[in-house]
Amino acid sequence: MGASEWDYYVPYQEDLNAALQQLRRAVFEAGDYYWVNGADWRPQEEREPRPQSLEALWEDELVQEAGTHSILDVFHVVGPDDTPDYNTVEPVTAEEARELLGVDRLTRAHVKDFDVFPRSRWIARCAVLHDDEGKPQEIRFWGHSGD
Repeated sequence: MGASEWDYYVPYQEDLNAALQQLRRAVFEAGDYYWVNGADWRPQEEREPRPQSLEALWEDELVQEAGTHSILDVFHVVGPDDTPDYNTVEPVTAEEARELLGVDRLTRAHVKDFDVFPRSRWIARCAVLHDDEGKPQEIRFWGHSGD
């Protein structure tokens, strides 16, 4: 199948990890993710219902290998002193925004240029987006995951 690119926008809140966890719950509850055990490639009689919890989802070996091709494939936002690793989200820093886009505060208008921010498969990025007055408005999470 290959990896899938994905992105999400959520209202701004100071705690990026809390925003991520709320988004993950919403995506899971909406069923807006690839469920490998219910996929079309399996015969109808072998397809399984979706799990009832995120924990149950990630207990499945096929999910661990193939992922969900969604925000569910990342588990937490790393702090400024942490090294991003598999299944994490790395925030765009002010230094990155300044160095790569020449701005201190990112807006929706900058999103089209976000390819300049380094990223890796299974490690997502997030950025706080501001309004025209410089007030934080939303958070964009983006990445690519799945096999």
